[in-house]
Formats: sequence, C-alpha cells, structure tokens
Amino acid sequence: MTATTSQRFTALDVFRGLTICFMIIVNAPGSGAAVWSPLDHAQWFGFTPTDLVFPSFLFAVGNALSFSKKRYETDAVFFGKVIKRTLIIFLLGYLMYWFPFMHRDGGGWAFNPVANTRVMGVLQRIALCYFFGALMVHYFSQRAVIIISVILLLAYWVILLVFGITGAEFTMLDNVGTKLDILLIGDSHMYHDKGGPVAFEPEGLLGTLPSIVNVIGGYLAGAFIQRKGKNYEAVAKLFIFGALFICVALFWGQFFPIGKKLWTSTFTLLTIGIDMAILGFLLYAIEIKNLNLGTNFFLTFGRNPLAIYLLSELLFTIIITIWVQPGVSLYEWINRVLFQQIFPGSFGTLVFAICYMLLCWLVAYVLDKRKIYIKI
Repeated sequence: MTATTSQRFTALDVFRGLTICFMIIVNAPGSGAAVWSPLDHAQWFGFTPTDLVFPSFLFAVGNALSFSKKRYETDAVFFGKVIKRTLIIFLLGYLMYWFPFMHRDGGGWAFNPVANTRVMGVLQRIALCYFFGALMVHYFSQRAVIIISVILLLAYWVILLVFGITGAEFTMLDNVGTKLDILLIGDSHMYHDKGGPVAFEPEGLLGTLPSIVNVIGGYLAGAFIQRKGKNYEAVAKLFIFGALFICVALFWGQFFPIGKKLWTSTFTLLTIGIDMAILGFLLYAIEIKNLNLGTNFFLTFGRNPLAIYLLSELLFTIIITIWVQPGVSLYEWINRVLFQQIFPGSFGTLVFAICYMLLCWLVAYVLDKRKIYIKI
C-alpha cells in the first residue's frame, strides 16, 4: 500500500507524546535523596535513558516537518512561517530561563538582571535546529540533505579535534565549543550547574551542528513512513536502519566518545538509531496490530507538546521559588514530608517525578477535552 498525503499515523503522534511525557519526568525529579540513576544524565561521556529524551524531541520535530513542508506553496510563505516559529520558540526559551524575573536577596527580592540571563537552552536549540532543518529539507533533495548531514557530523568531529586544546580528551572546559560560547555568548549568559562559578553550555552554539542531524533523521523517517505506508516492510526497514546507526555509533564511539553534553556525532547517530527502532515498534504495535492500549494517554501530551512542556518548566520553577518556611521551598517540603516519608531514597524521587508528570497530563487532558490546541 502507498501512503497518501492525508493519511494519519497515530504512531508518530504517540512518539511525540511519549517524548513529552518522559521529558517532564526527567526534568522534575524529587529531592531529599540521590536522583534515581536512570533519571540522571551521564556525567560527561556515556549514555543513560535520560540522555535520549532531548534528541527524541528533535526527532519528533523532524517527523512533523515531513508532514508540514508540503503545505507551503511559495518560498516567501515558507520562509516567513519558519522565521516566525524560530523566533517565537527561541524567545519562549529565553524567557523561560529568565522566569520568574526575580530572586530572593536576604529578606527581600531583587530583579534578575538581563546581564545574567541564559541565552541558549533546550527551546533555543530546538528553534535553531528546526530553522536549519526546515531550510535544508525545503531547498535540497533528500540525497543532498543526507550528504550535508554526513558533512555536519564529520566536520564537528574534525573541528573538536583540530581546535581542541586537549586534543582527543574532549574535556568540558577546554573544548573549542565552550571557548566559542564564552567568546560569543559570554560567561554570564551561559549555564552554571547548581549556580556554581564554572560556565558550560550543554546547548551551546557549536553543538547545534550535530543536533540538526537529529531533526533530519526524524524528517527522513517520517517521509519514509508516509511513502511506504503501514506495512511490515516499513517496520523492518526502520529496525534495520536503526540497528545500522547504532552499530556505526558504537564503532565510531571508540574514537569519538558518545556524550550528550558535548552532543558528539556518535551521540547523534546512537539516538537516531534508537528512535528509529522505537518508531518501528510503535508502527508495528499501533498501525499494524491495532494495539491501542495506553495510546490516548500519550496522544493527550502530543496534542499540546510545546504548551505542556512550558507549563511543566514554569510550574516547577514556581514550586522551587515559593518558600513554606525560611530556606525551605515548597518543592523540598513536599518531598521531605510526603514522598521521602512514604518512599524513602531514590525511589521517592522517581515517584515524585511521575506524580508531577501526571499533574501536567491532567492539564493537557482538560485542554484536549475543551479542544484547545496551542500551536505556533
């Protein structure tokens, strides 16, 4: 069967909702104990389930591109739409990190100066990857897009090797990506882990190059599914290509380690491979076998992905900012008197994260029932 342009693929929508669901869980772990290890990122090189979440979001952006690009009839309409979306998403990300625009200072409050706001971040990288990914798939053939993607991955590796101060060590502070961020963005506009003095931007400028390929991978997978349709051949090829990407990543990883914080080219290939395998499984289970148990739960997230992600981040910031008693935030208090009492240790941090995700899902459910869909 050949897919038609009007055909809907529930598997792609579920994949997007699944990504939002786990993004909320990993971004809002509980406190009072060490974070449950699968909910934590690798310290530098290495890979955990949490490391898959952000690249999967970019992969889902690419999936959406494969459906939306055909809607634009002229270059002017297309470019205007892309610029508008890019600027809005980037601005939302910038404001999200600036929020709540105030911080506690002694017994009062002080304004967060613009000079100390973080410029880059998750939504900012999504915006840039969407922008360049959209331009590539609009103006170039699929063959050319694949060639450009290969060049981006190889060029990023070469740049880090040639210009890195410590060569193949790829350390956090001595790699050329960090030096470029400090030069162009500035130390005070970069991420400081736990408010410490060391500036390192995990969503830095140079690392955006291989991130664009995650969007391209999602676009090519989405276009392939539309072309092939809901059949065993599509599922088999998704698994085959997924396995191929994973194998290439693991082999190349002997020379260019896999790591999210540096967003190495091997990390890009590994996550694209895993996402293809997940998508293949969803296509088989949902589209071919009609196994729909639980799909509505994730579809609810997938219908308002950006709005629910923003809600989850802003609400989390609010409960951290509100004090129940001096020096104790609402977030810490809830975990101390409830979750760590009932589920002590790392498991309690997981239970809190799941409960917080369910709270966000409830908002998404209300929006869905009222047919409120916030799109850009």
